[in-house]
Amino acid sequence: MLPAITISTEEILNQVKLTCQIPDIIEGIVTRKIIAATAESAGIRVEIEELQKAADQFRLMNKLENSEDTWAWLQKYSMSLDDFEEIVYTNLMANKLVQHLFADKVEPYFFEHQLDYASAVIYEVVLDDKDLAMELFYALDEGETSFYEIAHEYIQDTELRRSGGYRGIVKRQEFKPEISAAVFAAEPPQLLKPIVSSQGVHLILVEEIVKSELDGKLRSEIMSDLFSGWLKGQIGEVEVIKEIDSSSLSSKS
Repeated sequence: MLPAITISTEEILNQVKLTCQIPDIIEGIVTRKIIAATAESAGIRVEIEELQKAADQFRLMNKLENSEDTWAWLQKYSMSLDDFEEIVYTNLMANKLVQHLFADKVEPYFFEHQLDYASAVIYEVVLDDKDLAMELFYALDEGETSFYEIAHEYIQDTELRRSGGYRGIVKRQEFKPEISAAVFAAEPPQLLKPIVSSQGVHLILVEEIVKSELDGKLRSEIMSDLFSGWLKGQIGEVEVIKEIDSSSLSSKS
């Protein structure tokens, strides 16, 4: 065991290279520059009061309850107080840009894609045998057995078995396309005919279709999705000139 290990900035940069993180880091830098340039051209500004409030929220989210916690956090990540302020400023600027670009586009987007945000309350058993699935389907349809009994016999997962195959509220995008189409065409409560997917044969009881509502959480989710799509397009269009000296990142023994 070595008594002490000295780590230099050069070695950290080399570790970044050896762990294949450079492309992700470059994308992060490009993203930050795009946000800064777009915000500047849009005339977006950050007031001192807004920055202070954002800093307080950042500390709260990271459980930095006092100055000692904050300094320990800065040391852990090798940052200065200026670095901390830059993080807060960048996050705040990004949030303000999201509002600027997409706040008035959320409602039209939601109503156009409202079905995509629907959910379903389901019970599910996944089987390996289609013939068995059909046999159980008809037995259920005739009232010869219950979904709970089938779940207890054929589900391996302990918790899912105990709950009788209850999957809870499942978002539309979490379903495979072939299953989603059948689930959201159902008239609950309805037992669906077995559906074959790459996972097996799905026996599904649709208990309820939950229509989406444009609340604060969904509004934020949609804006985040729109912003991510916009950023992806911007990154794809920009020319990235990498001035990286490979020799300075060479491995050291």
